[in-house]
Amino acid sequence: MTKSLFPGFDGLMTLSRREGVDIRPTLLRVLTDLYVQTRVHSDDEQRQFVELATRLIDQVDDATRAAVKARLAVYPTTPVPILQKLGLVAAQEGRRVPLAREIPTSPPAPAPARTPTEAEQRLASNMAMQPKDAAEIHDMFFRAGTSERALILHNLAQTPLKAAPRIPTMRAKRAIQILEMAAIAGDIENFTFELGDSLILPSRVAAQIVDDAGGEALAVAARALDMPSPVFQRILLFFKPEIGTSVNDVYRLSRLYDRLGDRSALVMLAAWRGSTLAVTRAKHQSALHDGERQRARAGASHTRPGVQPGTSSTVRRGTGGSSDR
Repeated sequence: MTKSLFPGFDGLMTLSRREGVDIRPTLLRVLTDLYVQTRVHSDDEQRQFVELATRLIDQVDDATRAAVKARLAVYPTTPVPILQKLGLVAAQEGRRVPLAREIPTSPPAPAPARTPTEAEQRLASNMAMQPKDAAEIHDMFFRAGTSERALILHNLAQTPLKAAPRIPTMRAKRAIQILEMAAIAGDIENFTFELGDSLILPSRVAAQIVDDAGGEALAVAARALDMPSPVFQRILLFFKPEIGTSVNDVYRLSRLYDRLGDRSALVMLAAWRGSTLAVTRAKHQSALHDGERQRARAGASHTRPGVQPGTSSTVRRGTGGSSDR
């Protein structure tokens, strides 16, 4: 099971310790989610899960360990060594240990209001993005290569162009949950619809983001929703198998995502929205131009001169003074 889904598992573990982007919590959650999706496993699948999960349980944070523990506590065929590792069964007995009730925590105190800096005040009153500029940024980004895209996103943080407003927190949280579920289920249609609906993007642009082979567009969209980094990593592993099976691509996009600022993502979101307006205007202007030409041709065909060229209105007269008729 895990070998077919994660052929570079050992490479991911090695780079996780060396490159500074710790995706071990994400790997443990993904392995657990994959394992509990099926109620029956072969001996080889069970052995692989025990081997990999045991290595990760001791190397992840308490929150990840608690989340995995909750998933496996209700799964009927969790291997005994994993139950023992998580403290769900006694060391000498096969009975499960009942889970303690979760201790309620008080909500965190709101952060004190901070006076905006001079630079932030200038950015708050920056100029709106014109549809033509938006279309150019949109096209330039999707035509660019990997390193060029990273540079574009870095420069967007310094541009005076106006960013899109933040997605409301409750709407963003709902979207993140739906996107993660759709990614795990491999539901491309619902994933694309929810992405476009939550970011207020037309279906054409949402599909372009989802179909983008590099993955940078998806990183920008996720950052615009303020998606937690572990969730973005799980979406990469589930929803983008061509990326999830590449050790280098997983770490490249994880580093890009962690360094990507909110402003860069929201300026790009504004460009995606504005590019649609530019395309609509271009089509509308083209239709008006065609209509004017058709009306001009129609008007010319109905207008006829009173005297045809080459004819004369003079009446010829005969020698006797009478006119020739």
